[in-house]
Amino acid sequence: MRNSARKQLQNRSAKSRLHTLERSFLQLVGAGKKDDAAKALHTITSAFDKAAKSGVVHRATANRKKSRLALRLAKAK
Repeated sequence: MRNSARKQLQNRSAKSRLHTLERSFLQLVGAGKKDDAAKALHTITSAFDKAAKSGVVHRATANRKKSRLALRLAKAK
């Protein structure tokens, strides 16, 4: 039981970080700061890859989110 509770806490922390990164990226895109948004996209992509690798999110979910965020950045340019 303690093992699952510890893993649940780690998963929740990782998901929370992903949501925070995504929110900050969307704020940058909305503000028109394309250079900063491009750097943030690189960070988010890495975070989603790591989360998918460790099983926090499904691989297809990570790929879909990365793709949609990249499209958002491209549309903003």
